Amino acid sequence: MNQCEVVSGQWLVIRFLTSHFSLLTSHFSLLTSHFSLKEKTERMKEKMQKIQMKTPLVEMDGDEMTRIIWKMIKDILICPYVDLKTEYYDLGLVHRNETNDKVTFDSAEATKKYGVAVKCATITPNAARMSEYDLKEMWKSPNGTIRAILDGTVFRAPILVKGITPYIPTWKKPICIARHAYGDVYKNTEMVVQKGAKAELCVTNPDGSEQRSLIHDFAGSDGIIQGIHNLDSSISSFARACFNYALDQKQDIWFATKDTISKKYDHRFKDIFNEIFEKEYKSKFEAAGIEYFYTLIDDAVARVIRSEGGYIWACKNYDGDVMSDMIATAFGSLAMMTSVLVSPDGVYEYEAAHGTVQRHYYKHLKGEETSTNSVATLFAWSGALRKRGELDGTPDLCQYAENLEKATIQTIEEGIMTGDLYLLSSLENKKKVSTQQFLLEVEKRLAAMYA
Repeated sequence: MNQCEVVSGQWLVIRFLTSHFSLLTSHFSLLTSHFSLKEKTERMKEKMQKIQMKTPLVEMDGDEMTRIIWKMIKDILICPYVDLKTEYYDLGLVHRNETNDKVTFDSAEATKKYGVAVKCATITPNAARMSEYDLKEMWKSPNGTIRAILDGTVFRAPILVKGITPYIPTWKKPICIARHAYGDVYKNTEMVVQKGAKAELCVTNPDGSEQRSLIHDFAGSDGIIQGIHNLDSSISSFARACFNYALDQKQDIWFATKDTISKKYDHRFKDIFNEIFEKEYKSKFEAAGIEYFYTLIDDAVARVIRSEGGYIWACKNYDGDVMSDMIATAFGSLAMMTSVLVSPDGVYEYEAAHGTVQRHYYKHLKGEETSTNSVATLFAWSGALRKRGELDGTPDLCQYAENLEKATIQTIEEGIMTGDLYLLSSLENKKKVSTQQFLLEVEKRLAAMYA
C-alpha cells in the first residue's frame, strides 16, 4: 500500500468518525433533554402528595397480554399519583387451576363486601387451553361466575375519539348496551332427538302434579330441542339495575323483546319491567327528565340505526351479547368500549370488554414489540377509581380518574395511538407506537395536568 492510499484511508476513517461523533452528539443531546424532562417530572411527582383512598378496591388480575398491560398501567399511570389500596385476587388461569377456581368465588364475595372492583381480562378455557395450561378441568368463565354471584347487569358503551368515525353516520353520541347476565340460552338444556320421538315440556308442581305441553312430534325427521329458563327475581334485578343506571347516567332507557311471538317468556320480561317502573321509578324519571321506552326488538334495531345515540338499550342475555359486539364494531373497536357490571344493590365491577389478546402475548414472550390497545383497560381502572371516589366522598380521586381519561383521549386525538387505531383513524399526522410507549405518552399528558 503506497503513502497516498494510506493517507486516503486515514482521511476516510477521520470522516467516518467525525460523522458518527456528530450523530452521537445529537443523540446525547436528545437523551439529555429526555432525562432532564423525566427528572423534572419525577421531582414534580415527589413534591405532589399522592391522592388518598379511604376504602380498598377489589383488584382481579388476569391473563396473557392484558396481564402485562395491567402492571404497566399501575406502574406508569396509577401508583405515581394514587396511594393505591386494593384487595388483590389473581384470576390468572394458572392460579384459578391451583385453587380449583375458589379464587374466582372469593373475589366475587370480596366485591360484595367492598362495593367496587376492577377486573383484568381472563381466559375462559377451551380444549386447546386444557393441554396448554395442564388444567385439572375446563373451568367456567370467571365473568359468568362473578355475574351470577353479584346478580349483575352488564353495561357497555363506546369511547368516542376524534378521527374514528362510527360506520353509522347518524351516531353522534354513545349507545350503551345493558345486557341481562342470567339465563336464556346460556343456561340451556339441549337434546338431539331421533325420528319418531315426541318432545314435551313437563313441569312438576310443588304438590307433585304435572303440567305438560307438546313441543313437537318428530314423526318425519330427526331433530333437536332446547330448554331455556329465567327467574322473576333475576328479571326484577335486571330491571332495577337498568333503571338505577339510567338515573345515575341521566339517560333515557329503551327495552326490547319479541313479546308478540313469545307471549309468555318474553312477555314476562315486559310485564316485570313495566310493573317495577310504574311502582318504583316513574316519578324519579319524571324528576330527572328522562324516559323509559319499550318496543319490539326488530323495531328497536331500526330505531337504533336511525338515532343519534345518547341512550341505554336494555336487552335480554342473547340479544345483548350480539348487539354489544355490533355496537362496538359500528363505533370502531371492541378495544374502545367501557364495561361495568352493576348489581341491583349498588355493587360495581369494571372490566375491559375484550379478551386477553393472545396473539400479542405470544409475540411479547418472543421478545417482539407489540402495539396493543390498552384504552378499555385504562377506562376500567378510571371507572372503578371514580366510583370508589364517589362512594367515599373523595373528590381528588374522582378528578384523577377524569384526568386519566382526558389524557388518554388527548393522546389519541393528537395522533399517537396503537396499531389497531392507526388503521381506523382518519387523522393526517398519526403515529403508531408500541404498547408501552402509548402509556408513556398518556403519562406525559397526565403529568402536565398536575404540573
